[in-house]
Amino acid sequence: MLRKVSLFSLWVGFVVYAFFLAPPDQPDTFELIKKLSLGQWQGINPLVISLFNLMGIWPLAYSALAFIDGRNQKIPAWPFATASFGVGAFALLPYLFLREPNQEFVGKKNIFIRLLDARVTGIILTVIAGILVAYGVQGGDWQDFIQQWQTNRFIHVMSLDFCLLSLLFPVLLGDDMARRGWKNHQIFWLISLVPLFGPLIYLCVRPALPEAETTGISKQKLTVN
Repeated sequence: MLRKVSLFSLWVGFVVYAFFLAPPDQPDTFELIKKLSLGQWQGINPLVISLFNLMGIWPLAYSALAFIDGRNQKIPAWPFATASFGVGAFALLPYLFLREPNQEFVGKKNIFIRLLDARVTGIILTVIAGILVAYGVQGGDWQDFIQQWQTNRFIHVMSLDFCLLSLLFPVLLGDDMARRGWKNHQIFWLISLVPLFGPLIYLCVRPALPEAETTGISKQKLTVN
């Protein structure tokens, strides 16, 4: 219950801050988003370009856990995970405080779950994220970015959203590791404490999700023993 209340309070606080306390919205925000979305990046700080595109990596990383986690939940995960591609933590936080602990996977993996569960998916995301981070750090103007962060609501909130998604990943991580029979506190904290690349590397190395038949056989063996 404490976790639910904390996550709900965090969601309310983030919404209030983003709409009422963050720096004012700028008149060219829509045009900036349009250019970033269409790849018209001329004249835009590479740090902003990198951050914007990394905000597309995060929902994919969360989807690789949330769609599996949602199989046994009373509420489906897909509306929240899908909406997170547009609004990030604003959409994911409600799912995180509404869900229940879930350390089992029931049923067989469909094609979509197999794709999310595949290590190659994590590898592709990690490579893309590495390229984006290198592009932003190498060519970015930090002074300009800080100024925009202080004066532009879109960039300010997007930056906080990125940080929040980094902090929230452990909420789903523990149950995902348990579903795979991988209970290791040191690995859990190592993944949790490394922003972005900790979760992405986890997707590259985590054991495959056991299906219903495998789980059933394991339980029968435990019962016999």
